[in-house]
Amino acid sequence: MDLKAKPFYLSEEKIAWVKSQLSNMTTEEKAGQLFCILFREGTKEEVDELYEILQPGGCMFRPLPLESSIELSNYVREKTKYPMLVAANLEKGGNGIVQGGTLVGSPLEIAATGEVEMAVKMARVCAREGAAVGANWSFAPIIDIDENFRNPITNIRTFGSNPDMVADMGEAYVKEIQSHGFAASIKHFPGDGHDERDHHLLTSVNELSCEKWDATCGMVYQRCIDAGALTCMIGHIMLPNYSKKLDPSIKDEEILPASLSKELLDGLLRKKLGFEGLIITDASTMAGFTMAMSREKGVPSSIAAGCDMFLFSRNMREDYEYMLKGIKEGIITPQRLDEAVTRILALKAALNLDTPRADIQLEDAKQAIGCKEHKDWATECADKAVTLVKEQKGILPISPQKYKRVLFYPIEAKDCIAAYGVREGACELIKQKLIDLGFEVTEFEPQQLHEGRTRATKDMVDNYDLIIYIANLSTKSNQTTVRIEWAQPMGANCPHYIQEIPTIFCSIENPYHLLDVPRVKTFINTYCSNDPSIDALIDKLTGKSEFKGKSPVDPFCGKWDARL
Repeated sequence: MDLKAKPFYLSEEKIAWVKSQLSNMTTEEKAGQLFCILFREGTKEEVDELYEILQPGGCMFRPLPLESSIELSNYVREKTKYPMLVAANLEKGGNGIVQGGTLVGSPLEIAATGEVEMAVKMARVCAREGAAVGANWSFAPIIDIDENFRNPITNIRTFGSNPDMVADMGEAYVKEIQSHGFAASIKHFPGDGHDERDHHLLTSVNELSCEKWDATCGMVYQRCIDAGALTCMIGHIMLPNYSKKLDPSIKDEEILPASLSKELLDGLLRKKLGFEGLIITDASTMAGFTMAMSREKGVPSSIAAGCDMFLFSRNMREDYEYMLKGIKEGIITPQRLDEAVTRILALKAALNLDTPRADIQLEDAKQAIGCKEHKDWATECADKAVTLVKEQKGILPISPQKYKRVLFYPIEAKDCIAAYGVREGACELIKQKLIDLGFEVTEFEPQQLHEGRTRATKDMVDNYDLIIYIANLSTKSNQTTVRIEWAQPMGANCPHYIQEIPTIFCSIENPYHLLDVPRVKTFINTYCSNDPSIDALIDKLTGKSEFKGKSPVDPFCGKWDARL
């Protein structure tokens, strides 16, 4: 490999550093460099326990309080023999690594503004706030194409269903964050968003033909590779048509997810697309990986197939032993091992981690985390993104004078995932804001209803002027295609009264809920549950601000009745 060329562009001095580090490593140290591990708790005890087993090449932080994030970064720097790649899911803003970090907007919210510059601003926030606590590697941008509305993990985590929009936004993110000394990681190769299943739960499938893949997913990856993306994350996703094209002798039962597939990693990503950066698996704890091959064989086989780093572990000591065994038995050849470690070291050199750095200071970090400029960008994004999908004429805007008595239907998950920026309690917050504006708000209670003895329709009409639904149900891992679980009995909280009482449905974290309430005539998507998005929703409901967003996906899900 040519370390002077794209994407590392190393000088002779840096290449000499890479070679020196590699030549001085033992086989055990090289094996350690292959791992990017997760620090979930961020304690010194967690770090010490890990370093008793191996010296990892990289680590990932979950969002921690600011002081804890800085202490963790400084302690890891103190413990490591080799400079450390520090990653985070910087998909929406600095909230991906530090509590209190700015959530600018979900990728779909960014796309709903229609402005590539908003992706640039989001990437800038990710870089500034990530660097403030010691990060240097962003597991973003997500450049999956949200082709299948039934996919439970992609939607708001993508830039939409238009490949050109995804490419524009992804390329802008890559260029901006890498201009700040970060490595971007384009993901999830060869492309999520096509299957209706989640590769956290099984080995999923991208069924696109080779020609369709080239024109869509392949085009997006090529654009981001040409933009200089330093790393690429590989999904536990099969691409059978390309596997068969690249290896005509392969049988169906031999097709593997990209994270274990030599023909996809070497033949498609390296040779056809020309990617020479670092390749890392997606989380190896996901069922899409564990179901594809035995753990003992799968750990070293991912590296042998062409991945350079192995993300996370199910049991750190055991996975490290599996990796060493794979090296000893020749599953990973000496040449492949050195090639992988060389790319890891080259990435570190490209990020200037080969030069000593001072400890991170809390006061410096406070200047960046959640600063006014970043919050202003989040407010701008929300204002430009909130989308009026369809409207019953005359319903909007709302006011206490027009609709004093509001029946409020909250539909909210009880297990939101903070790591993805999903906010618990968004429904209650919106309810309180309506009360503060002077509305008399009554929350619907399904347990009051019994089949055969429900409240009379006339009673509902006499007591309520307006019905508002707020659905705070997110796209997240470990979820099937169920979007809404309605209350018993017989969907007690379904929109039963849309013909009698004006009804507004607002979806906060999923753009596809209209599929489940197609007859609701006024429907709004916000794509995010942060403060700016909620404030923008209230402003637009009450006519204080106009709707400006344009949906980056088909919110009607191809259903004619949803357009009525």
